Amino acid sequence: MNPFSLAHKTILVTGASSGIGAEAARMISKSGARVIITARNEERLKATFNSLEGSNHGYVLADLTNEEDIKNLIDQIDHLDGVVHSSGIVRPFPIKFIGAKQIDEMYGANYYGPVVLTSKLFRAKKINAGASLVFMSSISSKFPHKGGALYSGSKAALNSFSKTIALEYAPQKIRSNVISAAMVRTPLFDEAEKAISKEMMDKHGEDYPLGFGDPEDIGHAILFLLSGGSRWITGTEIVMDGGLSAGH
Repeated sequence: MNPFSLAHKTILVTGASSGIGAEAARMISKSGARVIITARNEERLKATFNSLEGSNHGYVLADLTNEEDIKNLIDQIDHLDGVVHSSGIVRPFPIKFIGAKQIDEMYGANYYGPVVLTSKLFRAKKINAGASLVFMSSISSKFPHKGGALYSGSKAALNSFSKTIALEYAPQKIRSNVISAAMVRTPLFDEAEKAISKEMMDKHGEDYPLGFGDPEDIGHAILFLLSGGSRWITGTEIVMDGGLSAGH
C-alpha cells in the first residue's frame, strides 16, 4: 500500500478559488481523493471545480467570516479525512492606522474563519479519526515586516491554534500542521509586484537562494501532510521559503 496515496479520502480545501488553494485542490484530486472546495468568488470557484480530475467532487460558495455560511458549508459535508485552510488576506496596515475595523478585517479572514470552521466541524463530528489538518501560514509570523503587524499577528495566532489541535486531538490520531510560506507566485504576488514595481520584486528575489516559489511547490508539501506518509508529524511548522531565512 502506498502511504502517500490519498485514494478514498475526502478533503476540504478553503480559499480554493485561486492561488495555492486552487492548485492544492487540483493536485489533491489528481492524487485520488474526493475534494470539496469553498471560497467567496463563485466564478473562480467554478473554474477550479471544472479543473479537478476524477468525479464526485463538490463546491460550496461560502464567506468564512459569516457564521451562517459556515453552518451551510458544514451541513453539506459528510465526513472529512483532511482539511486544507488556505483562505486568507494580505493587507498592509501601518501601526498608526490600525483600529478595530482593521483588526476585525484581518483577524476575521485569517483567524476567525479557520478557527470557527474547525471548531464547528469537530463539534458536528465531521472530522474522521486519523484525519490531517493543514493551515497555510507565513514566515511573517516569525519575521514581521513594516506594515505587517496585523497580518503577522494573525498568522502567529493561527500557528498556536494548530498546535493546540495537535495536543487535544492526538488520542484520535488527528494531526494538525502549519506551512509557513514566503513569496509564492500567485495572484497576490502579481498584485504586490504591481504595487512596488517589478524591479523591487526582482531585487527581493535575490535574497531567495532557490528563487520564489510556485503554488505546486506548496501543493506537494500539502499532499505529504495529508497523506499517511506524515502520520508521525503533528503540531509542527514546515517553513517553505526557498532558503530565505537560512542565514537568519
